[in-house]
Amino acid sequence: MRRLFPVTDETAAPAEDREWSLAELAAAYAYPAPAADGREPWLRANMVSTLDGAAQHDGRSQPISCPADMRIFGTLRALADAVVVGAQTVRQEGYRPARARAEFAAAREAAGQSPAPAIAVVSASLDLDFTLPLFTSPLVPTLVLTGADAPPERVAAAGKAGARVVIAGEGGGVDPARAVRELAGLGCTRLLTEGGPKLLGQFVAAGVLDELCLTVSPMLTAGTAQRIAGGPSIPVPQRFALTSILEEDGFLFTRYSRG
Repeated sequence: MRRLFPVTDETAAPAEDREWSLAELAAAYAYPAPAADGREPWLRANMVSTLDGAAQHDGRSQPISCPADMRIFGTLRALADAVVVGAQTVRQEGYRPARARAEFAAAREAAGQSPAPAIAVVSASLDLDFTLPLFTSPLVPTLVLTGADAPPERVAAAGKAGARVVIAGEGGGVDPARAVRELAGLGCTRLLTEGGPKLLGQFVAAGVLDELCLTVSPMLTAGTAQRIAGGPSIPVPQRFALTSILEEDGFLFTRYSRG
């Protein structure tokens, strides 16, 4: 892996064909330092897209990914307090609980974090299989973000399975801005969303996305696959600033933050 931006002496030198250590990746993707008066929530998204804009192939992101992308995926999870994901993505991708990783144990303890990030599932209907390990046997209890009018029997089923239900919206839906506030109130300020496209689109429309980590896959798929963000368009496009670009095997690993 090599760094293309920001340009440094290391960039100009001949690229060394080696795999970056997890510590190097963690340093490259560190969350912003907390302000003097405490840590504000920071929501970053991690997505992958082909050259022609597809976020999935056959309904899943794995076919357009690569080993380096998965190392970054694991590093971003290891840095987060909570991983926010939509219910449809949980069903399609077969989500499991986040695991504790020995390589990050000391850093997480020093940062006051739990051994692994919590998975926070956004679902209005709570149409989820609460017998799955994601709910019954996580290292850290799974959070379920839903609206005030969620079906009571589904709320009870989630609690019985061991999940913590968090009300993050009036009526039947979830308010993206409130979801971020509710998670921050639980001490989860280093937030990571892995989609899906509908959920990311909601965060974008609400103006609460702080950072996008986008892997550009050197593949073409054509077809009708979703983009990385969906839903209604926003009145004025949001401008983000380029933070960094890494490259390995033709894949570009980019970071953009709110300008």
